[in-house]
Amino acid sequence: MSSLTNRKVVAAVALIGVFVATYLLLYKLGAFGSILCGTGGCETVQNSPWAYFLGVPVAAWGLVGYLAILATAVIGTDPRAEHQRWIPVTLLVLTSAAVVFSIYLSYLEEFVIHAWCQWCIVSAILSGVAFGFSLPEIRRLKRGTEVG
Repeated sequence: MSSLTNRKVVAAVALIGVFVATYLLLYKLGAFGSILCGTGGCETVQNSPWAYFLGVPVAAWGLVGYLAILATAVIGTDPRAEHQRWIPVTLLVLTSAAVVFSIYLSYLEEFVIHAWCQWCIVSAILSGVAFGFSLPEIRRLKRGTEVG
């Protein structure tokens, strides 16, 4: 798969992540009374003290992260930017951070909060998919072949 195709997939995945994070942030900010979640775990997680990181709602961090991934991937789909080395490196750093943070949050859900948020699981999967589609470009850079 070409770099441009990978970046388009990452952009699409990040756009879905933007919607998920926005939905969770709007709930956290009180825009609506209940969250659509079949198990009730979402409200438990969202109302826990762990729903904040450095005093900011986790969903806001997710939104910023997904927007950064989206912007980088979209810039990278411009044929003029196809061979820019900073794009795959930035995508890998951003998606790696998202995956690590998702693993941390999943740990909290399982072992500290004892509830699972389905939206958070979706976000973790999206982070993993974006990371997976960022990896081939790094492999190309390591081999010294053209990114593209």
